[in-house]
Amino acid sequence: MTGRPLTVDVHAHVLLPEIDRAVAGLPGHERQRELDARRNGPAALEVSGPMVAARIPLLTDVDARLAAMDAAGVDVQIVSPSPSHYHYWTGEEAAAEVCRLAADGVAAHIARAPERLHGLGLVPLHHPGLLVEALDQALARGLKGVEISSHAPGRELSDPAYEPFWARAAETGTVVFLHPFGCTLDERLDRWYLSNIVGQPVENAVALSHLIFSGVLDRHPGLKLLAAHGGGYLPYYLGRSDHGHRVRPDARGCARPPSSYLRDLHFDSLTHDPAALRELVRVAGPERVLLGSDFPFDMGDPDPLAALRAAGLADTPVRGGNAVRLFDLKDPS
Repeated sequence: MTGRPLTVDVHAHVLLPEIDRAVAGLPGHERQRELDARRNGPAALEVSGPMVAARIPLLTDVDARLAAMDAAGVDVQIVSPSPSHYHYWTGEEAAAEVCRLAADGVAAHIARAPERLHGLGLVPLHHPGLLVEALDQALARGLKGVEISSHAPGRELSDPAYEPFWARAAETGTVVFLHPFGCTLDERLDRWYLSNIVGQPVENAVALSHLIFSGVLDRHPGLKLLAAHGGGYLPYYLGRSDHGHRVRPDARGCARPPSSYLRDLHFDSLTHDPAALRELVRVAGPERVLLGSDFPFDMGDPDPLAALRAAGLADTPVRGGNAVRLFDLKDPS
């Protein structure tokens, strides 16, 4: 690492089979599996199963992970649970157990290489009363923050029930990683893997808009929120958000033009297009974008440094400096 900038990948996943074993057979599990299958479609399931199976070593074995990091020129990863572990259909007891297993599992995984791996836990968005406890549990395990989806069934991120969670996250300096899983457009996206290709960026844009327009970011100015997938579609159509805020009285739940809040948020670099990445840096600010690869899934980028070079950002703090600051990391270089 000495002699060159530190490279930090803030979007990398770990698979925790103990979570899936804990929820298998619980009431509602089969119904949720059927819903996911319907939303994704049979062709996607046929491809995704073998794809994930081929990546099990990268998702579970620390030595395989470190070797892949070395090959990609990545010094440090922020490891978060696979979003398939959210299980936002569970009851309170099972939800609390999922979050405990996530905190314990991620902590055990990163402990194998503490100089190179840091982790995030989970919180149960579908049970707001458990959120603060789950956040504190993750911090007690030495994790850097928690990962959430774009919504829970019947609840958007603007829900007032989440206010204690946002307050606690801001108070503790916890990073909240917004990573959607699934899309409620359902069968409209059940072909050609549109459930992910289109659905995930839609979910990012919807979730971030709820946080902005509802005033959550006004009420919790110290909140460290990191959005996956470059923030989805929102950063590239900000004019419409600002126009609506200007002309519509019912769109003025936030104190400032919506576009200005992008400089209060953080985004990973996973846009799959150098022009889009440069635009994200322009609208959010160069200190608000962090390298992210979605390791090791097929919708990620196996060579994230090449993406930075293509956008002319390889020698900027996007490569690692911004992550060192956001996650309060020690720079070994």
